[in-house]
Amino acid sequence: MTPLNRLHCITVVALVVTTAVAAVHAQAATPAELLAAYTAQAAAPASAARGEAFFNKNFGRDFAGCAACHGAMPTRPGKDLVSEKSIAPLAPAANASRFSDRAKVDYAFLINCKDVVGRECTAGEKADILSWLISLKP
Repeated sequence: MTPLNRLHCITVVALVVTTAVAAVHAQAATPAELLAAYTAQAAAPASAARGEAFFNKNFGRDFAGCAACHGAMPTRPGKDLVSEKSIAPLAPAANASRFSDRAKVDYAFLINCKDVVGRECTAGEKADILSWLISLKP
């Protein structure tokens, strides 16, 4: 391998690694950043009171609201109704890894809202829920 080819290989590897690291950091988020994004999408202020009501509401489906699995107090572990597996606390103050990855949060809202509510949650509903969860202390 010539020095020029070696330099080319090193440059390509460095570019791939840099791109991968940037992609990981692009998904990283804080609960406050996610709340700001959902609030901006909703074009209305978030309400912790509405978030708590939504979290505890029974939408008349197989799952009796978010609290059915996450528990009435999401600063404590919950239990999946189907698999019976333990679910880590949902409130960010009790579980620092919650709401730290935008892609995972969006996916979780998509799946859980469809199961619990029967549709996708609106940006306003996501902002309200997150506003309430952020307000909780362990």
